[in-house]
Amino acid sequence: MSEGAPSIVAAAPPPAGVGPRLGGLGFLMVAAFAWGLNWPVLKYLMADWPPFTFRVYGAVGAVLLLLAVAWRQGDALWPPAGQWGRLSVAGVLNVTSWGGMAPLALYWLDAAEAAIIAYTMPVWAMLLAWPVLGERPTPPRLAGLVCGLTGMVLLMLGPALNDYAVSNQAPWLGEKLPGLAAILVTAMMFAGGAVFTKRAPVTMPPVPLVAWQIVIGMVPVAVMAMVLEPRVWPAEITPLGWGCILYVGVIAQAVAYLSWFRALKRLPASVATIGSLLAPVVGVVGSGLILGEPLEVRHLLALVLVLAGMLLATRS
Repeated sequence: MSEGAPSIVAAAPPPAGVGPRLGGLGFLMVAAFAWGLNWPVLKYLMADWPPFTFRVYGAVGAVLLLLAVAWRQGDALWPPAGQWGRLSVAGVLNVTSWGGMAPLALYWLDAAEAAIIAYTMPVWAMLLAWPVLGERPTPPRLAGLVCGLTGMVLLMLGPALNDYAVSNQAPWLGEKLPGLAAILVTAMMFAGGAVFTKRAPVTMPPVPLVAWQIVIGMVPVAVMAMVLEPRVWPAEITPLGWGCILYVGVIAQAVAYLSWFRALKRLPASVATIGSLLAPVVGVVGSGLILGEPLEVRHLLALVLVLAGMLLATRS
């Protein structure tokens, strides 16, 4: 839900050439698949864990792993003087968005609805990257954005039509408005985090940088867990629940955030966020394969459209 280890020292444009671009796409694919497969994992987790509490547990595991890797590499673990402001803003935008606002939306929205709306973030990233970073929305990027969002519409079309047939009213009205607002805030925050990371990078190695962002970003989530959720004792959790926590901490947080930040170093922010549209498609397909949920033609068409959008966006 960014990540050895050259320091991130300047908001320079991505390096030219095929090699860095392909490397950025590789990191982007790792992040997208890690976050996409996180959605079916969350369905298992909800049986054992309250939504905020399991994110806190997963974050603890991710931070310990990242700090161990940073120590092994000889990275400085403490942020340099003068970087705390940037670090705090990045942590809230990149981590609190997914750890706090996204689960809040699940009180009113289905997981599929929340996932699809969350990935409108390329729209907000493209709008922010133009005035802040000077990344003009070129025709290929706009075409890639249209392809990706069309894939999202296809994913949503079936459930939306079913809701309308049953209730004879628009599915996003009434009781779903708070969830819609929360997940749109998630998308805007994460898009803002991608642009902010490019505009004002923190001067420290990537691995401890990710660890500190998770620590800072999860503080509000820990407060929400203590205030809103009942206590969960480790003895109450099944082995499957602990396995899911391991996935969330190691793959969906540590590995995915490291990959995301490395993709951002090699790709324009608007391109990276368009590529992240692959995550909800992976989530839907993964739910079918892992949970046995039905896969329809619209899922496959959405996957093709999202991949086409990634290719178009990265040609410019």
